[in-house]
Amino acid sequence: MKAIGLNRYLPIEHPESLFDFEAPAPTPGPRDLLVEVKAISVNPVDFKVRSPKPQLEAQPKILGWDAAGVVRAVGADVTLFAPGDEVYYAGSITRPGTNAELHAVDERIVASKPASLDFAAAAALPLTALTAWESLFDRLQISSTGKNAGQSVLLLGGVGGVGSMAIQLAKRVAGLRVIATASRPESAARAKELGADEVVDHSRSLVEERKRLALSEVDYIICFNAIEQHFAALVDWIRPEGKICGVAGTSAEFPLGTLMAKSATFVWELMFTRPMFETPSMIEQHRALSEVRSLVDRGVLKTTLGEHYGRINAQNLRRAHAALEAGHVLGKIVLEGFDK
Repeated sequence: MKAIGLNRYLPIEHPESLFDFEAPAPTPGPRDLLVEVKAISVNPVDFKVRSPKPQLEAQPKILGWDAAGVVRAVGADVTLFAPGDEVYYAGSITRPGTNAELHAVDERIVASKPASLDFAAAAALPLTALTAWESLFDRLQISSTGKNAGQSVLLLGGVGGVGSMAIQLAKRVAGLRVIATASRPESAARAKELGADEVVDHSRSLVEERKRLALSEVDYIICFNAIEQHFAALVDWIRPEGKICGVAGTSAEFPLGTLMAKSATFVWELMFTRPMFETPSMIEQHRALSEVRSLVDRGVLKTTLGEHYGRINAQNLRRAHAALEAGHVLGKIVLEGFDK
């Protein structure tokens, strides 16, 4: 099968940072689906995993997580899907990725593709939708049936891939008052278009922005940017007994103890946790993606597809990685179909 991989972790400008090669087709395990990949999208995790480091891979490592495709075979214990089903999913960071014609994935983190979307538009959804869904409804324990309607949430970094989904879910599903941050006019316009009630500029002091706009403390915060850079502002914005969720990983220290006076909760969200550890709640990703599919097909949620970069090959993937590394990408970059 055709695949794109790496042996060395190189700057994306290097022609061997990602390369095309022929790989053996994977053999599905008992609970696996063997999916013919029709389209993929590219996420910051792709370039973060690929970023330069001295490590070498004896066999080409295949990256990529978001995918939409068609089930071609199933493992002996599969009960949720059958060959011919159209599916979408975000994969597991501990297994070979989706930058390949055929991909093996556990059925518990897969859902049927939205019928109203083509493969490219569907591939733009899974990782960001799952991260936003888990942040809101699992980590912060906000009701997905509207029981917290009217409460407020600050989405710091609100128009990236995950933020774009979080605005929609928070507003259209949970019924929250949504305050999103953006630093450019086009980003602010995008946040408003997706449903944000207020937009504040995170390139300025968020503490001063809250004072200038006379905004009250919020019930919830999700931080999609570097947590240590904004932590003092999060402490200022959160109400007593409120909840904060961090999404962007960090190795830096930040003063968690400053939340004590407000008895505020801090939690992490990592979309890969459930498949990485095969937690008892792993099936919740199948259920969440199934809910997202229903919301998309009913017109409640929109895909976050931004740009279509053409066929799935090393040249186009290098271009996608470079664009994401440069920042300021609105929506998701997708690629579709393999070269014959």
